[in-house]
Amino acid sequence: LLQYFSFPCRYFRWWIKKTRIEKKSAFIDLLCAVPLQQIYGCPLGGIGGGTITRGWRGEFCRWQLNPGLYSYETVIANQFTVCLRCKGQTIYQQVLSVERPSSLQGWNWGYCGRYAFYHALYPRAWLVYELPGQKVVLTCRQVSPVIPHDYKDSSLPVGVFIWEVENGRDEDVEVSIMFSLQNGTGAKEDRSGGHWNEPFTFQKDGERVAGVLLHHCPAMNPFTLAISAREKAGTGVTHVTAFNPTGLGREVWQDLLQDGRLDSPKSRPTEKGEVTAAAVCASCRVPAHGHKTLELALAWDMPCVHFGSKEKLHVRRYTRFFGSEGNAAPALSHYALTHYEEWERKIEVWQNPILENSQLPSWYKSALFNELYFMTDGGTIWTEVPPDCCAQDLQGPAGAGLSHFLPVLREYGRFAYLEGQEYRMYNTYDVHFYASFALVMLWPKLQISLQYDIAAAVVNEDVQPRQYLMCGQISQVKMKNVVPHDIGDPDDEPWQRVNAYLMHDTADWKDLNLKFVLQVYRDYYLTRDSLYLQDMWPVCQAVMESELKFDTDNDGLIENSGFADQTYDAWVVHGASAYCGGLWLAAVCMMCKMAEVLGDTEIQQKYLDILNKGKEAFERMLWNGKYYNYDSSGSDTSSSIMSDQCAGQWFLGACGLDQGEFEVFPKSHVLSALKTIFEKNVLSFAGGTMGAVNGMRPDGVPDTSSVQSNEVWIGVVYSLAATMIQEGMVEEGFRTAEGCYRTVWERLGMAFQTPEAYREKKVYRSLAYMRPLSIWSMQLALERRTGQAPAPTQLPQGPTPP
Repeated sequence: LLQYFSFPCRYFRWWIKKTRIEKKSAFIDLLCAVPLQQIYGCPLGGIGGGTITRGWRGEFCRWQLNPGLYSYETVIANQFTVCLRCKGQTIYQQVLSVERPSSLQGWNWGYCGRYAFYHALYPRAWLVYELPGQKVVLTCRQVSPVIPHDYKDSSLPVGVFIWEVENGRDEDVEVSIMFSLQNGTGAKEDRSGGHWNEPFTFQKDGERVAGVLLHHCPAMNPFTLAISAREKAGTGVTHVTAFNPTGLGREVWQDLLQDGRLDSPKSRPTEKGEVTAAAVCASCRVPAHGHKTLELALAWDMPCVHFGSKEKLHVRRYTRFFGSEGNAAPALSHYALTHYEEWERKIEVWQNPILENSQLPSWYKSALFNELYFMTDGGTIWTEVPPDCCAQDLQGPAGAGLSHFLPVLREYGRFAYLEGQEYRMYNTYDVHFYASFALVMLWPKLQISLQYDIAAAVVNEDVQPRQYLMCGQISQVKMKNVVPHDIGDPDDEPWQRVNAYLMHDTADWKDLNLKFVLQVYRDYYLTRDSLYLQDMWPVCQAVMESELKFDTDNDGLIENSGFADQTYDAWVVHGASAYCGGLWLAAVCMMCKMAEVLGDTEIQQKYLDILNKGKEAFERMLWNGKYYNYDSSGSDTSSSIMSDQCAGQWFLGACGLDQGEFEVFPKSHVLSALKTIFEKNVLSFAGGTMGAVNGMRPDGVPDTSSVQSNEVWIGVVYSLAATMIQEGMVEEGFRTAEGCYRTVWERLGMAFQTPEAYREKKVYRSLAYMRPLSIWSMQLALERRTGQAPAPTQLPQGPTPP
């Protein structure tokens, strides 16, 4: 116990060294949490090229261009402005923002929010402006290329704004939409000097796009922003190359006011301390009681990136199609403005069957699609593999057995996303276990690629010693033949140095190895990729051999070691446990099934014997007649009701291994446990309105034995709801999950930043977290119930641009 009481001192010493001496940020900063801002809306951009998030009031307010690193700055110059002209006179000009900032005071701010409406259904959003007194309605539809089973357009760093203009007047009106943008992200490096803007036009296949490039030139990871509009019959595009966003802004305002157009001065590189911005304007005439469309785009081009260590140069996925020279922004802008209609068609083909299903509640439709924001805005990076690299460069000295590792990564690249925007570790594996359903259902090749990276890390080791903060012990960074906790910190060198997490030595965690085996079979079941299964089979055997040492009494069931040795990393477990024991039995069952598929009768028999012993021990030691006890220690809290006690059954059910010869947990026991959880953890907690609390005592009082036992984990609740649906408790499953959606998205105002956890009294932890992507396991459970084929279908790929 003394070891754990010393944790605050150890953490503080480490934090001082990391942040003050090394001038780095902490991978988990317990002293400087990101403040809650209830402002976020749908992010812009595809997968792995960086994201720019707009708020629900239209502001540009969260930036992730450097992979995995965030800037939470609202850049006030980044705005849309409307100008209306009738009979050669400007009758209305307004920044479409409710703000009244101290800069750009020459502009007309303070749009009345009563006349604006926001809707989001990721990857699209709608902002509707009913211009007061003008009889003109503007609808800005925001589109990003996030398309299931698409491994090209889904990688593009672009967003499109389609402005629908409805003229309710009895006369024609000339409408101009001005899009202004600051060069940079609102950070102090915007003033570092050397940044510059230039106009561009790009024409191809008879389509012409014009705009401004904003070249941002820091010492590391330079990039170009591009604002543009589509020129077409009846639509004019003008621009201002440079203006000062910290001044009054009168020149730009008066320029637009004069004729609804912009006239451009030339730009020069900024001096130190100076900031620059640009604007593009699209204009058209809308007939009386008519309708017209203006199309604008934002693109950004940061093709080559260094992580924090600056050791290796990584090239992003989209460069496969648009080049890595740093000059792709015009082509990206043109491609976005000429392909967004095709993207929307594909998005609607994907989403409409769910949206039009009247049996599904509206909140679920919102949660299912909007939680997918984390696929792009989870600090996500998607890189290409260098064409001249060999297998050993990527998989380390011990990874040669993975015969399809290099072909998979060459074809689909490397993918990583953060545990959370505040928990800065890539592909945190105990959490990805839950979130992986979104990846394998929508971009299965990225899940396969991620699994190959994990498999390569399994068979390698890092013998460097370090002190672990929770217990103070010194151990090596990574043991051979165990699954890593994560594949690294974006502020260091991911893939090369794994296990950024140094709270616990996770070599002794009980869940990581099992979660690898469970995902391997689940991935095979959904994709039928037999080459993948063959490659993963030796790795599965290796991690299960490592896991067997935790069965200390040879009863076929592993035991926990008396510390928080699993994903609940502050909730201590002793002896056999419902969570890890259930995952173990599910993994043993899947080893039997994989051995059967691969014709490995010896291994099949070995694990069948373990399964038969383990099932008996699990029931004998943990079943109490109503549910499975938290653990077998006999302590004051060992009889707690854990909401996640059926995690093993959840994965078995998702793979069709929950009945007949493969029934691991008696059906009657599973149903009884789920009903108990619903009665106690859901209905007896917060009036049944906040989801399921992690731990509940049999008397209906939350388990307060740890900081995590009386939390609600949103991603765990969605997986619990999926388990309920699998077992026929559909109404209870929806009721359970609804509590989380209503709490996060409505009561707490945490849209597009769903946290890991909250408590009954509005305490939350770790904003913008990976685990809630597990809601896609609810969709899989619903599809299985209606008999839809589990295997995803491939959408055809479009032609490759030059």
